[in-house]
Amino acid sequence: MTVPLWTLRNVSVRLRTYATDSVALQSISLCIDAGERIALVGSNGCGKSTLLRTLAGLLSVDDGGTIAQTPARHGLLAQTPHLLRLSVLNNIRLALWLRGTPWRASREPALRGLRALRLDDLAMRSATQLSVGQLQRVALAQCLVVDPDVLLLDEPTASLDPHAKQDVERIITDFVAEQPAAASLDRGVAPLPKTVVFASHNLGQVKRLATRVLYMEGGRVLVDLPVDDFFNETLMATQAESAHLFLRGELL
Repeated sequence: MTVPLWTLRNVSVRLRTYATDSVALQSISLCIDAGERIALVGSNGCGKSTLLRTLAGLLSVDDGGTIAQTPARHGLLAQTPHLLRLSVLNNIRLALWLRGTPWRASREPALRGLRALRLDDLAMRSATQLSVGQLQRVALAQCLVVDPDVLLLDEPTASLDPHAKQDVERIITDFVAEQPAAASLDRGVAPLPKTVVFASHNLGQVKRLATRVLYMEGGRVLVDLPVDDFFNETLMATQAESAHLFLRGELL
């Protein structure tokens, strides 16, 4: 039996600043079930990051659109993560404290989280001294240490070298292989299969990690297919032309 985590109906989002007012998502309707591994693909500016932030509850939906959501604990990794000017360990402890763990009790689970990602050697280093790759992995540790049901990842390996990319992909694979968290029962909700929604330009990574692919353009979802169908050249030739060109690397 599938459990829908999000059901979006006619969802549109406008991004407003003092200088601009633009439509970032246009009339999106889709369902995301627990246990799925969904890749968001498309050109820069197509709406991938906006969709992730909307799922995380950080952006308001325009009138006329609705999002139904099953209670679930999620972690959001931004494309350019930011840590406070604290030690790596205290940045991880802060994530636990914000989720209700007393500060004095946060040290050991924070250290365990760093060890699990092979980052314990960075525990006492200032976050200001981290490389881009280290920053990305520490921010991912912040997401994972709170035992989320869902990971929302915006280009999680975009700034990493090949070795670090493999490391992050391993972490994501291990996450989805976990059994539903028993901690969910303590929160009064049924355990859920682990779910990942990630944006990526790396089609090899999409093949390795995703079970379903959403191709986006101009704030719309133009293609929504299982991963094997998305990489089927014959089938994709029947889909939106821009999606077919994107897959072949010919989209300007």
